[in-house]
Amino acid sequence: MAKPMTKTQLVTALAEEMGSDKKSASGALDSLISIITKEVSGGGAVTLPGVGKIYCRERPARMVRNPATGEQIHKPADKVVKMTIAKALKDSVNG
Repeated sequence: MAKPMTKTQLVTALAEEMGSDKKSASGALDSLISIITKEVSGGGAVTLPGVGKIYCRERPARMVRNPATGEQIHKPADKVVKMTIAKALKDSVNG
């Protein structure tokens, strides 16, 4: 499995793709991350065309087991960020 792309590598690739400098590419990436974070933390969802949909889902309270001791523990309700991958991306990876 290949190593994941770092933020620096992503900014460099984005700058090349945009035909601009790394500073403006970094600003664009930071702005995009900020927008997604605000929208998803507020309960909304963001669709990135060709990539997928990022959304927040609530998980109900439940009983979980501590794997070290086997003890049953009550875990309160919480929220988790999920991402559904777009069919176009799945097809390009498998095609």
